[in-house]
Amino acid sequence: MRLELIATSTFGLEAVVRRELENLGFKVLKTEDGKVTFLSDERGVVKANLWLRTADRVQIKMAEFQALEFEDLFQQIKGIPWEHWIPEDGNFTVNGSSVKSKLSSVPACQSVSEKALVERLKEVYGREHFEKTGNIFDIKVTLLKDRVTVTLDTTGPGLHKRGYRKINVVAPIKETIAAALVQLSFWNKDRILADPCCGSGTIPIEAAMIGRNMAPGLSRTFTCESWEAIPAKLWKEERTAAFKQVDTESKLKIYGSDINPNAIKAAKLHAEEAGVAYDIVFHVADVSALATKSQGGVIVTNPPYGERIGDKAGIDSIYKSYNKFFTQNPTWSLFVVTSDKTIENKAFGRPADRRRKLFNGRIEVCYYQFHGEKPKLEKRKITDEV
Repeated sequence: MRLELIATSTFGLEAVVRRELENLGFKVLKTEDGKVTFLSDERGVVKANLWLRTADRVQIKMAEFQALEFEDLFQQIKGIPWEHWIPEDGNFTVNGSSVKSKLSSVPACQSVSEKALVERLKEVYGREHFEKTGNIFDIKVTLLKDRVTVTLDTTGPGLHKRGYRKINVVAPIKETIAAALVQLSFWNKDRILADPCCGSGTIPIEAAMIGRNMAPGLSRTFTCESWEAIPAKLWKEERTAAFKQVDTESKLKIYGSDINPNAIKAAKLHAEEAGVAYDIVFHVADVSALATKSQGGVIVTNPPYGERIGDKAGIDSIYKSYNKFFTQNPTWSLFVVTSDKTIENKAFGRPADRRRKLFNGRIEVCYYQFHGEKPKLEKRKITDEV
């Protein structure tokens, strides 16, 4: 069946999500704030959930229309062929939002929408009551400037829930954002990547999964995995294909360090759970210990900052260490996400080559990109030590 799908994303990462979709072979229809709309089918639902690294979730776009009155909303929702997706015992819920719309009451919009859905199913299944004991179907009715978008979630827990993070640490970065930071850097599997503030290891682990071409959704399940409308064989076929695409030959050079021994303990466990334990060297160390004899490496990191964790003196010390390291290693590049707007002067004494505004949870941050010099050909031999 031809489906219009939506990959939702963190604000600022829409272009990254679009590029991922295009690389997966999907036809992208449009990119908007927080979402990318694309065309596919039931197999595409499976493939997108398994492979998207930077999107938050995958939704089926059920309908889009204008509604100025509740009767308009009711009739349009009732006209959607819900029975194709929701069986008689389907455990469906309707959530909503309304921004700058005449129908401003969210509870009322949700109530009218659910009533319309129930009326549709009553007519189709010939019954008055639904037990809702079966599979979960999460429906969202979003109103923006009187335009209604109705979606059916296929993912369940967000795509950042890879399944490998078992230990909670202070202020972790979402896996989807970590993957985006790596993709937005100049790193590839033949270069060194280091994270001197790695915490529980998310950035190095996401880099290793990218380097190995491991589908990020291989070790988890999804809400739509048990739906009758999506054949189980599609999941088996796509998972088998994903396993075959894993790169088992390349030798990755990825390093993670942190001053907190408990964080490194967690990082090692998470890398093992993700299947990349042998691709990353983790060790306890202060940022000031960062040193290397190689050229052309990349640092991708999420250091502590004011609204997140860390004291001012400690953060300033990190910046001084960065300044010293990059003065001694001009061919290295730094990619750092932080809410601290003083980093350009304190870490480098110059503006970043590129900046990208993002949101880490509810905190507005910026992804600063400092590009290193191009290594000279005669000195491009890379060692395996950082």
